[in-house]
Amino acid sequence: MRYLPLTPADRATMLARIGVDNIDALFCDVPAEALQAGPIAGLPGHASEMAVERHMGRLAGENLSAGAAPFFLGAGAYKHHIPASVDHLIQRGEFLTAYTPYQPEIAQGTLQVLFEFQTQVARLLGTDIANASLYDGSTACWEAIAMAHRVTKRKKSILTGGLHPHYVATAQTMARFTDDVLVAQAPVLSGDAEDAAIIAAIDGETSAVVVQYPDILGRIPDLAAIAAAAQAHGALLIAVVTEPVALGLLEAPGALGADIVVGEGQSLGVGLQFGGPYLGLFGCREKFLRQIPGRLCGETLDAEGRRSFVLTLSTREQHIRREKATSNICTNSGLCALAFSIHVSLLGGAGLERLARINHGKAQALAAAVAAIPGVSVLNDAYFNEFTVILPKDAREVVDALAAKDILGGVPLGRLYAETPALANGLLLTATECTSDEDIAALVAALKEVL
Repeated sequence: MRYLPLTPADRATMLARIGVDNIDALFCDVPAEALQAGPIAGLPGHASEMAVERHMGRLAGENLSAGAAPFFLGAGAYKHHIPASVDHLIQRGEFLTAYTPYQPEIAQGTLQVLFEFQTQVARLLGTDIANASLYDGSTACWEAIAMAHRVTKRKKSILTGGLHPHYVATAQTMARFTDDVLVAQAPVLSGDAEDAAIIAAIDGETSAVVVQYPDILGRIPDLAAIAAAAQAHGALLIAVVTEPVALGLLEAPGALGADIVVGEGQSLGVGLQFGGPYLGLFGCREKFLRQIPGRLCGETLDAEGRRSFVLTLSTREQHIRREKATSNICTNSGLCALAFSIHVSLLGGAGLERLARINHGKAQALAAAVAAIPGVSVLNDAYFNEFTVILPKDAREVVDALAAKDILGGVPLGRLYAETPALANGLLLTATECTSDEDIAALVAALKEVL
């Protein structure tokens, strides 16, 4: 049985309609180095199902997984303990198999969960409203930039050097298809200098200022000062939070003046999951309600006067108004949003604060331990659960050597900023409630050997 239903004539007709000569032309935007030129080395062309399972199992066995070694990675994806009840509840049939809740009469459970998720996110971010989630933090960041453009009628957005470079790259990719102008500042080691540079760059043409909180080096920028400077020029402040657990201790960005707050919700309920699926968070001021992207759940009354829930203001989605819609996002990370909501509900406000304090305490212990190693210094004056250390040699070499000792020893800044030699010796270390004293001792001992 063939699984390619199109004939060569069908494909030729489609290519002609699109206006390209061959199928390869459809991939012109993919960087050449990312394209696979031939068969994958080491994999046979075909094999039995059992043979494939065995082969893939052997390959997987070569990985060093997050749960099998001392783990100090962060930079936007964090290892936290997720209660077993989260996984149990999201696998209930009414949640796991529920699809798009366009028919409220048969989707009240899903709609109520999303409504409560929106309330939790708005309270966490310090915003008036929040949507029912987006794909992940990086795409939420781009949607905020596009929304600011619609609100201010301006085109230029300034991205601080402390914004995660993957978020910057996502925004730059999307901006190629719009008329947005993105000014991405170069990262610097001094947090005060970074704040000053972003404030100095704001002018009357600025649509939005995008600041990560805490930033990619673990520093905590002065959001209130940046918000005041942006708003004095008629621009919006977009705050990006990649570690929502931090908001158990840090002041919410909305309370510090941020107009739009976006972020990654992976830390709460979702898990690392080998890189996805993740969970985009999006909140803003109520006056921007009709500009917010993605889905929005609202509370109403049914024909019999009972409390009920519906998707509302759906003109934002592609199935209505299409090219005039505020967003072409027509779905959300529903199951991940449910996991987030369950985890937050289990923690409660006091539990989230306690979890945040444990994270900060672990990071303080880690910082003190590594700072005692000759030649190592801690960059940050303030941090939450991750911080940057400066090593006496290239951090990329150090991390590779630590991995050979079965220690996942942080994120070298040289991999994130290959074009910035000044950051080559920088190593981003993260500690959470999952970090034990034994893990810290193992890292310190291995670092001393490697250095």
